[in-house]
Amino acid sequence: MRILHTMLRVGNLDKSIAFYTDIMGMKLLRTSENTEYQYTLAFVGYGKEEDEAVLELTYNWGTEQYDLGNAYGHIAIEADDIYGMCEQIRVAGGKVSREPGPVKGGTTVIAFVEDPDGYKIELIAKEDAGKGLGE
Repeated sequence: MRILHTMLRVGNLDKSIAFYTDIMGMKLLRTSENTEYQYTLAFVGYGKEEDEAVLELTYNWGTEQYDLGNAYGHIAIEADDIYGMCEQIRVAGGKVSREPGPVKGGTTVIAFVEDPDGYKIELIAKEDAGKGLGE
């Protein structure tokens, strides 16, 4: 068994696709539209769905905003250059909500950014990915 995808409901599919592909470096893997139930899906990721977990971006026609609630945490993504990635996101008009630096009480370098819908994304420096946050 393996994780296949994480689904995020988005208010503007084109804007979300642009964020995840143009800024975060993912590829648009496939899209599908359901006219009967009025939704469009876009799958994005760093590799093929057969090999890696991906994100499913779901746009329910006519819904432009969601209450994210307080149960959702974040998506974690490994970053080759966490400082450069944050600058790229900032220059593109994205939000960096926690600047890159060591996690409190540890040495793992992390940052937090937000996508167009406000979903939090934790960036973890490549050299620290896979280690415990306190290591």
